[in-house]
Amino acid sequence: MDPHGGALPHEFDHTHANVSGGWLRAATFGAMDGLVTNTSLLAGVGGGGLDAHAIVLSGVAGLAAGAFSMALGEYTSVSTANEQIDAEVRVETRAQARHPQAEQAELVGMFVDMGMSERTARAAATEVHGDSERAVTIHLTHELGVDPTEKPSPLVAAGSSFVMFAIGAVIPLLPYLFGFDSLPTGLALGGLGLLVAGALAAGFTSQSKVRGAVRQLLFGAVAVGATYLVGLLIGGVPG
Repeated sequence: MDPHGGALPHEFDHTHANVSGGWLRAATFGAMDGLVTNTSLLAGVGGGGLDAHAIVLSGVAGLAAGAFSMALGEYTSVSTANEQIDAEVRVETRAQARHPQAEQAELVGMFVDMGMSERTARAAATEVHGDSERAVTIHLTHELGVDPTEKPSPLVAAGSSFVMFAIGAVIPLLPYLFGFDSLPTGLALGGLGLLVAGALAAGFTSQSKVRGAVRQLLFGAVAVGATYLVGLLIGGVPG
């Protein structure tokens, strides 16, 4: 029994985050995209001289279109990646059925490259190949860097992306939704949202929150500034 109370000796001093679920990337990307997209959209149509009603209509339409687009894109992307992994599982399964000795020798070589002695590597490979499913998993993990038993969920990725895009996209719209017709306030809220989202994303990866916040704000400012300029230029053109 571990004296520190963990099931294994190393568990008392550190743990690892679940990086295989797919939700964090989708949620982070969704929130950032929602903030940048709708803040930029508001800057563009506001810079073009549209009234508050047109700005709200554009913002809500952008929220709905973007959220569904992000969700469908994430679902398709993750599903395609999972299907590719399934295809590689079938390839590896056929290879092991047709050339079991060669596949086992290949695993011995990989274990030796990891630092095992040849004797230990042969014993380990023999034990691994005693279970065909386990052998396929180990081979793919070492050869491709993917674990076929730990695939992300397309539904989780799609749902996370949809919800977080909608949350990010509604932030610059808040002043208009509460009857306060002010483009600068909406843009300021969008900028604040980018700061918070950047800091939270950096916190998940144990990076500098200040650096993450400022970086995201600068990226967003480029997009917002460019879109506002486009709105000014097009809005100033006679109809």
